[in-house]
Amino acid sequence: MAFEWFKKKLLGKTEEASPAVEETTIDVGQTEPTLAPVTDTAAEPVFEPTPEPEPAPTPEPEPAPEPAPTPEPEPTLEPESTPAPEPAPEPQPEPERQLEVGQRSFSKRIRSLFTGMQFDPENLDSLEDILLLADFGVDASEEIVKEVRKLATAAGAKTEQDLKRILVSVLTQSLELPNRELKLQGEQLPYVFLVVGVNGVGKTTTIGKLAAWLSEGDWSVVIGAADTFRAAAVEQVATWANRAGAKLVGPKVEGQDPASVAFEAVETAVANSADIVVIDTAGRLQNKLDLMNELGKIRRVVEKTVPVTEVLLVLDATTGQNGLQQAKAFAEVAQVTGVVLTKVDGTAKGGIVYSIQKELGIPVKLIGFGEGINDFAFFEADEFARGLVGN
Repeated sequence: MAFEWFKKKLLGKTEEASPAVEETTIDVGQTEPTLAPVTDTAAEPVFEPTPEPEPAPTPEPEPAPEPAPTPEPEPTLEPESTPAPEPAPEPQPEPERQLEVGQRSFSKRIRSLFTGMQFDPENLDSLEDILLLADFGVDASEEIVKEVRKLATAAGAKTEQDLKRILVSVLTQSLELPNRELKLQGEQLPYVFLVVGVNGVGKTTTIGKLAAWLSEGDWSVVIGAADTFRAAAVEQVATWANRAGAKLVGPKVEGQDPASVAFEAVETAVANSADIVVIDTAGRLQNKLDLMNELGKIRRVVEKTVPVTEVLLVLDATTGQNGLQQAKAFAEVAQVTGVVLTKVDGTAKGGIVYSIQKELGIPVKLIGFGEGINDFAFFEADEFARGLVGN
């Protein structure tokens, strides 16, 4: 109020008094209160207080938008499990080939111990003499007679036939030895057989018969003519190879190194996928050193390609104890794995079989008899015993 008055004085203005204002009554059914007239013109005008502005209404905070619902993750479809491929079947080893050939009996081709002799049941000492003559040797003969006498007493055997049956049983047990079969099993072909022995014992004939027998069983055979110091030996092997249906590898020049012929035979067999290589070797036995060097070299060159499977020593049954000495010499240098006994049909000295097996532990594997290509068989202790006894 003071500020307004001062303002008027300063400007020299006098406000005129305002006439009295009658309050107009408006009949609306309700009388407004009457204001008294203003009498003092100089009085300060009445100013209605300026209403304080209503505070702007605080806008209500908009409700926070509800958070959008987190979409549930779509289920991850696991890829259909592809079944693991079945493991490829392991390659099965090829079944071992079985040698299917006709069985050959040889018992009737063996000369009996009692040819021209009487087996006296009352006097078994005579049996010991017969065994000695058949090259069983002193110790073996005594042992066999002792066992026959014991079994005969226990069984009450009296007749010659009874005693012969007991003798067959005792001999069979004495002649039996493991590892008698030819080694025709294994994964690596070709199988290699070295055939050794002195000249004249039937090596070449044995090779021809063996090749024919294997061919009969549907095995393909290569023959290596490595006895290169005798032209006749190569010609004989060639004849037998032709008869047996086997492939021959011989020396290109006379006197060619035996080891090189053996190597070429094995290489030919590999190139032609042949099953068996049979190698003839020189039959000289001047001294052990020469024999050792030659056979050792053949083995070394052959085994650069494949291992040697068998070393077969050929012995002439008619030589008796001399054959035993040959067996000892070759066993020392050639790693002999088996014996081939030839000409058993021409002698009554079958006891050499017992002596070789007993003293050297080398099994007799094959029997040769006669000159025919089929005069050949595996050794069977029981059959051999029956042939010796003639039972």
